[in-house]
Amino acid sequence: MSPEYAIDGVFSMKSDVFSYGVLVLETVSGKRNRGFHHPDHCHNLVGHAWRLFTEDRSIELLDELVESYNTAAVLRSIHVALLCVQQFPEDRPSISAVILMLGSDNELPLPKEPGFFNERKLVQEHTCSHLLNSPNEITMTLSSPR
Repeated sequence: MSPEYAIDGVFSMKSDVFSYGVLVLETVSGKRNRGFHHPDHCHNLVGHAWRLFTEDRSIELLDELVESYNTAAVLRSIHVALLCVQQFPEDRPSISAVILMLGSDNELPLPKEPGFFNERKLVQEHTCSHLLNSPNEITMTLSSPR
């Protein structure tokens, strides 16, 4: 969900572009954005991809189960996805521009900071494992006839 829709309820064509970027990152990594966990930090998948990109290690995002791949195509896909998930809609490309970027070898602009990538604030500063598992000790059963 794009930041502008989640925060202000504003939806546009660029909201779809944001969602497409998240989908590409999920496809490349083989992981879901929601519930993503990394032992070194508490970013979501978008934040993790951004972190790897800024450290010039984007290829590490690739799903470890992938045996053969075109490195240039994977890196380009990640780069375009990060252009799609930029925080401000006006910074994101149109979907037609995304298609052109994926189908060409032209130089890509550098992405700006993605929306919703800030590291989660934790009660326990040294771990984010409690974000993955929350005990649900309450159950409720309602019986009602159809």
